[in-house]
Amino acid sequence: MKYSLSLGKIAGIKIFVHWTFSILIGWIIFSNLQAGHSATQVFWSVLFVLSIFLCVTLHELGHALAARRYHIETLDITLLPIGGLARLKSIPEKPSEELVVAAAGPLMNILIFLALIPFTYSYFETFDPRSLGIVDANSFLPTLAVINLWLAVFNLIPAFPMDGGRILRSLLSFKLPRQKATQIAARIGQVLAIGFVFLGFFGNPFLIFIGLFIFLGAQAEATFVHTKSFLKDFYAHDVLMKEYKTIESNEPVRTAVAMLLNGQCKTFLVTDNEIPVGVLTREHIIQLLSESGADALVQNRMDTTLPKIDSLTPLDQLYQRMIEDKAQLALITQHGNFVGVVDMENIAEFVMIRNAQIKA
Repeated sequence: MKYSLSLGKIAGIKIFVHWTFSILIGWIIFSNLQAGHSATQVFWSVLFVLSIFLCVTLHELGHALAARRYHIETLDITLLPIGGLARLKSIPEKPSEELVVAAAGPLMNILIFLALIPFTYSYFETFDPRSLGIVDANSFLPTLAVINLWLAVFNLIPAFPMDGGRILRSLLSFKLPRQKATQIAARIGQVLAIGFVFLGFFGNPFLIFIGLFIFLGAQAEATFVHTKSFLKDFYAHDVLMKEYKTIESNEPVRTAVAMLLNGQCKTFLVTDNEIPVGVLTREHIIQLLSESGADALVQNRMDTTLPKIDSLTPLDQLYQRMIEDKAQLALITQHGNFVGVVDMENIAEFVMIRNAQIKA
C-alpha cells in the first residue's frame, strides 16, 4: 500500500503501518493534553493504543497463517487507523478452507482474551465506574482483555466484509452453490447494516458509519462473486483486445491529453520502443497535468503494474488476478508472444453482454 512504513516481517510476512496512523497517535496525545491529563497518563494512553494494534496484527496473522496452511500467500499486512488489512493472494473457495481462514482471526483475539484473564480479577474486584475510560498501570491489561473480546465479537458479525460474513458463507456453501451462499450472506449483512444505521440515529452516531461500511462491503462481495460466476467457462482469449491505443513513455502528457480528447479510450498502453512497460489512465493524465504541467513525461506517472496472462487462463482467474494486483490492464500472451490486452472495462462489458444473453 502506498505511503506506508515497513515495520519488518513476522513469519515471513511483511508488516506495514500507513502514514495516517501518525494522525491517530497525534490526536490521542492532543486530546489527553487538552483534558489536562499528566504525561504519565498520555504515556499509558499511547501504549494502550499501540497494544491494541499489536492485537490487530496478531488477528491478521491468524488469517495469514491459516491461509498458508492451504498454500495461499499473504502479500502483506497493513495497519490503518481503522484496523488491519491482510492482503491474501486469493480467498479460498472450498467451504472448509474458507471457514478455517475466516475464523482464525477472531480465534486469535479470543486466545489473547483468555491469556489475559488471570490479570483481571483484582482489577474488577475494586472497579470504580468513575475510572471507566482511563487507562493506567492497574487497568491496562484488564481493559486490553475486554477490547480483545470485543474485537472477536465485532468481527463475528455475520456480514461482509467482517469475518463473520465469510464464516456464514462458508457454512452455507456446504449445502449451496457459492454464488447463492454469497447472496444470502450479503442480504443478511445488509439487513443488519440497516439496523445499525437505524440505531445510530437514536443512539451512537458511530453505528451509522459501521452500518454503511457493512452495507457497502456486502454489496461489493456479492458483486465480485456474481461477476466471477459469469466468467466461468471462458478464457482470456474470449475478451482479448487486439486494437488498443498506445503511447510512448517519453511522450509529454499533452500528447496523452490530445489522445484522450480525440476518442473514447480512457486507458492507454505505455510502450518503450514498442515494448509494453506500463498503463496510463485518465486519472493519471489529469493528475500529471495538474501537478507537473503539459511538458511532463508520461513515464513519470504511468502505472507499471502489468500482469502477463496466458490466453488460455480461465477468465474468472484473470479477473481475480487483476483485482488483487489493482491492475487496470493485463498483457495477454500466446506461446510466450504478446498478442493483445484485456482491461477491466472490457471485462465489465463482457459480463453485461452475457447477462443480456441469459435473459433473452
